[in-house]
Amino acid sequence: MSADSIPAADHQLDARGLLCPEPVMLLHSKVRDMAPGEVLEVVATDPSTERDIPKFCQFLGHTLEYRDQDGALYRYWVRKKGG
Repeated sequence: MSADSIPAADHQLDARGLLCPEPVMLLHSKVRDMAPGEVLEVVATDPSTERDIPKFCQFLGHTLEYRDQDGALYRYWVRKKGG
């Protein structure tokens, strides 16, 4: 997927400065409140999110639409399953 096809985010989660397991805990809470098919953009600085967020999506059936890294900044676009 190219940067031109990054999905529009319906929600944002700023997890900068938080360490494992906090980013995924906040992600889980935020996704629970979203409607099926909506997209959440997550911004994080913890390198462990590179492993944790894809595993979160795989385990719970959500779709990791796109991911990007700019230096120490990690960004993920997660689409909630369903819809």
